[in-house]
Amino acid sequence: MQLHTGVAYVALLAFSALLTVPNALQARAQGGIKRPSLSLKVTPSVAFAPARVVVVAEVKGAADDNEEFYCPTVEWEWGDFTASTAEADCEPYEAGKSQIRRRYTVEHQYKNPGSFRIRLALKKGDKVIGSSNTLVQVRPGLGDPGGQ
Repeated sequence: MQLHTGVAYVALLAFSALLTVPNALQARAQGGIKRPSLSLKVTPSVAFAPARVVVVAEVKGAADDNEEFYCPTVEWEWGDFTASTAEADCEPYEAGKSQIRRRYTVEHQYKNPGSFRIRLALKKGDKVIGSSNTLVQVRPGLGDPGGQ
């Protein structure tokens, strides 16, 4: 019965965060170009160990051919001393033709209980063009010490 209560609780929670936008993008936003934002959603946001979560990041508000957000390196830090990186093999950028990617979806497994901060960084070379973070709570599972 406690598991069903936990599942209902999980269904009610969602965390999201906004993009940290570099000053250059903020300056362009003031000139009439819509400022990009990045939201993260982790499902489930509260789970029992071992827990598999799905994280979805969405880029919102940028022009479809935004050169700065075209073909970034995607770096994830999972808060459990692990990280992952994804690099796309993209064609050279062409204004008005190249399309930015709006959604990034990834899965991660947490083996141990704890509160973990998931961090996402979109990068061009060594420069972070956007970042965001969210939390996931992993509770002890049935076989864990302290679990029910």
